[in-house]
Amino acid sequence: MNDKQHPARPIVHDAPVPARESEEHWGSDAVAAVLRSLDIPYIALNPGASYRGLHDSIVNFLGNRAPQMLLSLHDENAVAIAHGYWKASGRMMAAALHSNVGLMHATMQIFNAWCDRAPVLVMGATGPWDATQRRPWIDWIHTCSDQGGLVRNYTKWDNQPGSVAAAVEAVLRAAQIAQTAPRGPVYVNLDASLQEEKIGPLPPLPEVARYAPPDPVRPGPENVAEAARLLSRARNPVILAGRCSRSLEHWKARVALAEKLNARVFTHMKLGAAFPTDHRLHAAPPATRLTPAGRKIIAEADVILSLDWLDLAGTLKQVFGASPITAKVIQVSCDAHSHRGWSMDYQGLPPVDVYLMCEPDAATPLLLEAAKARPADVPLAQAVKKPEATGDAPTLASLADALNAAIRGSEVCFTRFPLGWNGAYAHFRHPLDYIGNDGGAGLGSGMGMTVGAALALKDSGRIPIALLGDGDFLQGNTVTWTAAHYRIPCLVIVCNNRSFFNDEMHQGRVAATRGRPEENRWIGQRVAEPDIDIAAMARSQGAAGIGPVTRAADVQSAIEQGIATVRAGGPCVIDVRVAPGYDAE
Repeated sequence: MNDKQHPARPIVHDAPVPARESEEHWGSDAVAAVLRSLDIPYIALNPGASYRGLHDSIVNFLGNRAPQMLLSLHDENAVAIAHGYWKASGRMMAAALHSNVGLMHATMQIFNAWCDRAPVLVMGATGPWDATQRRPWIDWIHTCSDQGGLVRNYTKWDNQPGSVAAAVEAVLRAAQIAQTAPRGPVYVNLDASLQEEKIGPLPPLPEVARYAPPDPVRPGPENVAEAARLLSRARNPVILAGRCSRSLEHWKARVALAEKLNARVFTHMKLGAAFPTDHRLHAAPPATRLTPAGRKIIAEADVILSLDWLDLAGTLKQVFGASPITAKVIQVSCDAHSHRGWSMDYQGLPPVDVYLMCEPDAATPLLLEAAKARPADVPLAQAVKKPEATGDAPTLASLADALNAAIRGSEVCFTRFPLGWNGAYAHFRHPLDYIGNDGGAGLGSGMGMTVGAALALKDSGRIPIALLGDGDFLQGNTVTWTAAHYRIPCLVIVCNNRSFFNDEMHQGRVAATRGRPEENRWIGQRVAEPDIDIAAMARSQGAAGIGPVTRAADVQSAIEQGIATVRAGGPCVIDVRVAPGYDAE
């Protein structure tokens, strides 16, 4: 890529009228200054009076740059944007939430960031802690005695500093903790009085480089040697490539390790791309559950290398059930440092023979160097036949065919796939080809995370593409305005089956088990009468809206039209009326 191919188009900057120079400063100016010194590029926010001091400081003291505000129409979307930005860039940004009410709105997306081990600096605020300074009524209901307690079980750290100096330290500590593996969201709650306190000249800021996150932890050489010995002597080694970074260097190291060992590799549909899916050693299309063929491959393995695999214990249970696990298991993960009692997102406890307590990126080059090459005597997986596209109405299969035809020759970044998407529909050949799901498995994050990822990818030459279910889109759709206002290009294809179809299937199974009519499964699930005009919703917020597309033959042209909009610098939403049904294993 070069600048001539992809000329820089900065996002829209809401430029303030320059403020006059003054020796007088307020507490929030110091907080804003430390955000700038931490190189926080953006702060997504839904405004509120509780942090009006910080808001003023970002606009009138910093000139609305570094960080630049991104106005969001819902608190959830503010956190989702920051989450998506990190997933595509590896760089932390901030989100600001108004008091307890904004925090309560955003809790789902903070939980997503927690489960996805994503560092988000969440800035909150509260009414004056000194009751004599509270405005009648409103400041009272927007003040609570332990606001951080709302999210403490799914943040790495929270703090409500009591002075300006303590606030500066709190932000530095929060940034350091959030970006230290295993990463995660943090919450700093600023008293409104602290923000609006006059402090005179701005105090000297700490030397931020001295508060940086530590270098990645390296595993002990004895553990590396033992893991390398097991892998080198294995007859049928298997690698489970899980939570890995978007680094191309480390992507290549994983490929080189698999090739040196001639080890079969599995990847996970909920996680970002970790290994080329059309490589001869990639065992099966990415999925959320193992196929029968995949279970057989792992059952025959004598050594399993888990690179921070999501739910290792659950995967082993799928394969071995209650039987003994015959393979030696090498676990590379530092995730245990974030395991708590409240949330069960840590999954089951797997049996491990060699435990490298570090990130995969730290261990893979060491294993590559220490392991001995194995002969290429492992039978490779047979080509997987993906579901065929049939009929005139769009299906996920026909949509995939049209999408692949429309993007041929282009670099894309898939930011989300809907439930039922078959991993064989698209190949990933680069760590940015797919950034993975949201972590917490709720609804409403897809649009915000897509806009955040698109912001990170702007001018990279990659086309950000999200394939969302209609329920996910409808819950988070107001972030479309943010994308349109700031000219953040992205393509959103809504796979609209006009139903919460996953729950339809659940209700059908319950009814069948109880001997009751399965035909009633649609009640309380179907989104129809009236039908929702999703394309019109997008157009009403300033984005291009296409659809509804009701014929499979028209899907490719609609996607090509959407791609043209994205290349021109704008967001586009396409409503494709897919037939209900899932193609995933």
